[in-house]
Amino acid sequence: MQIRILLLLTLLTFSFSVSAQKVYEDRVFEENIQSVRLFPRSGEFAAQMNSPVIELNSGVLNLTFDDLAYDPDMYSVKVVHCNFDWTPSDLKEPEYLNEYNEFNILDYNYSIDTRVPYIHYNFVTPRVTKSGNYVLIVYRGRDQNKVVLTKRFMVFEKIANMAARVVPPSQTENRRQVQQININLNYKARELFDPKNNLRVMIRQNQRWDNSRVLGNPTMIREDTKMLEYQLFDGSNVFWGGNEFRFVDLRFVRAKGMNIAWVRMEDDIVYAEAVVDKPRPQGVYSEYLDMNGQFAIMNLERQNHERESEYMLVTFNLAADNLKQTPYIIGAFTQWGNEPSSKMVLDKKTNTYQATLLLKQGWYDYQYAFKTDDGWDMSAFEGNYFETENEYEVFVYYRDMASRYDELISYLNLNPNKRRL
Repeated sequence: MQIRILLLLTLLTFSFSVSAQKVYEDRVFEENIQSVRLFPRSGEFAAQMNSPVIELNSGVLNLTFDDLAYDPDMYSVKVVHCNFDWTPSDLKEPEYLNEYNEFNILDYNYSIDTRVPYIHYNFVTPRVTKSGNYVLIVYRGRDQNKVVLTKRFMVFEKIANMAARVVPPSQTENRRQVQQININLNYKARELFDPKNNLRVMIRQNQRWDNSRVLGNPTMIREDTKMLEYQLFDGSNVFWGGNEFRFVDLRFVRAKGMNIAWVRMEDDIVYAEAVVDKPRPQGVYSEYLDMNGQFAIMNLERQNHERESEYMLVTFNLAADNLKQTPYIIGAFTQWGNEPSSKMVLDKKTNTYQATLLLKQGWYDYQYAFKTDDGWDMSAFEGNYFETENEYEVFVYYRDMASRYDELISYLNLNPNKRRL
């Protein structure tokens, strides 16, 4: 009897610890922290729009953000290794880092002649020794209870070869509105134990975590050639095509950029208002350049993009009648709707929905959406088209026998018809 009670208590304790396990997300916890980006370090300007994914022992990432303040603060960074589901793994810090796991952010600079003063910070991630999911935790004054932001990134190894493509869906329903991702995975380079059950394949669209999909069992396993095929018929590898993203051009403060109605410069701030948008669910598909929901800091009037760009209060306008729900502005700059200011409010004088956000000069992609129990629904405002150019990423995770963490053994960025600024 005592043994049964002990076993029951052990199971209850284990169940509680699992359910209470923290899940890390991309979050910014303070309003004064703005323009947060994490991307592969490169000399190319377009790198700031790339996904924070690097190969093990090859390359590092650059974390950059602004603190709207007159004087610099002391920020520290901790690196946490995570499982497939973004809970902390069982690895100890010395098992994935060769350095003490607290890094001071020493690279910072003052803004130059801007109406809103800010301090611009840069941090280069340390090299890690294991593949998988990671989170950067940035906190103030070496006090880990004063977290200002968390940011996810991924480190992969080229252990399994992968091929993927966008194809017409297997299901005829919504055939002209959705995109299906078929995947072939070859694991000849390494013996994998029970890959059917120990592999997890995840796909996400346009660097969004809220619409990521974990695939079920492969449709075919070829033991002789060590090949797995994912050509599923259950819809788990199907995404709504959506539409090309709307955008505002905020690269100017002394002139109007594209889709900007007016700009007004005051002594302490710059105001701007976007043109009035309208829903487009039934329109004809139109192809044009976009950044798949990302944003980039750019300034065409001064030389230094990061330190000389102004912060602007930008009002977005949406004219839509008889809405039964509140619309939101969705894009990387609103943390895909998690930013409180992304929620729009009806202005009864103009009969338009409005939201005002503080944005640094640059180029910003966005769409409109409703919040539902199943996530964001953009179809009512944007429509869905199979022809839409989207960015897809495929991640393959593997948990070896008796291992204490999930390896990221393959990664593929699928953007067959890339059209970027």
